[in-house]
Amino acid sequence: MNAVTIKDVARIAGVSPATASRVLSGNPATSPEARARVEAAVEELGFLPNAQARSLRSTKTDSIALLISDVRNPYFSDLAHAVEQHARAAGLMTFIGNANEDSAQQDDFLATMLSRRVDGMIVVPQGLGEQAGTATSMMRRIVDSEIPMVFVDRTLHDIAVPNITAQSREALNEAIAALKSNGHRRIAFIGGPKHASTALERHRAFDAALEANGLPTDAALHFAGDFRTASGADGARWFLAHPLAPSAVIIADAPMAIGALKVWRELRAKVGTDFSVVAFDEVDALLMHDPPIATISHNLEAMGRAAVQALLAVIRQEEADPLELVSSFTLRPSVATAPPENAVHTEGTRP
Repeated sequence: MNAVTIKDVARIAGVSPATASRVLSGNPATSPEARARVEAAVEELGFLPNAQARSLRSTKTDSIALLISDVRNPYFSDLAHAVEQHARAAGLMTFIGNANEDSAQQDDFLATMLSRRVDGMIVVPQGLGEQAGTATSMMRRIVDSEIPMVFVDRTLHDIAVPNITAQSREALNEAIAALKSNGHRRIAFIGGPKHASTALERHRAFDAALEANGLPTDAALHFAGDFRTASGADGARWFLAHPLAPSAVIIADAPMAIGALKVWRELRAKVGTDFSVVAFDEVDALLMHDPPIATISHNLEAMGRAAVQALLAVIRQEEADPLELVSSFTLRPSVATAPPENAVHTEGTRP
């Protein structure tokens, strides 16, 4: 299939190529009607400026785009703060977008930022539906446009751009060891969506940690959440009602943990007494809980700094190597001795 050109956009919009070019360059000397028709044609055709056109624009904007997965997630808020501060120190303004864990919303933001001619992009990428790590067609076209880009926190296996991530193998091994030493044998896992590379990595690392500690893996003890509060609440109810009566649970991100803790509080289930809890992401809500929640956390300051440094290198057309940070486990009172085998989590929950 031939690439869409500005002439195609002009033809569909019913304007001259010169008018289409003025609209796309942000020139105010165009009518609102012409702008509307050109913008509609761009959307219909999926038009993006090609690499040759970008090479003709030598003016820097001293701005970058940052796309995070969910602005409500305090983990990503902290990551955005780190990126923005390090970009500012480098003389760059940051436009921040929210994908809302949705690939279509991601694509809309990235296409808009490309048209605004930002100097580069730092992206927490969203995969396609149930296909872990698979890029959308829009993401492929944006990468093909050759705009400098770095992935942070997550990756796409079929897109080769520099990436800054974190692995949780050692931290999960420590968490499972701590739970085992407190008598826990059946440990549940509330995980994330299949389209997120971090969800896949954490699930695999969880199973590996169980095996490393001599504990069996069991798919029945895995709940598939979506990194959002409501799915954490659903996972909390699933955990309490589970026929295998797991005595501990590891939750794969902070919003799901917050949703779970709210349900358990409402049902008067006692964390650290009735069962033990470990959660990913060291955010204030987990540390302020009574008892404080044991966490597996990343160094978001280091992640944000590394992402900005990598993007600056790409902008300078220098090599930017991938970087994998290592997560850490912090033991807190939410991990305690396992209750007797026949104990219930909360009155009436289990026979």
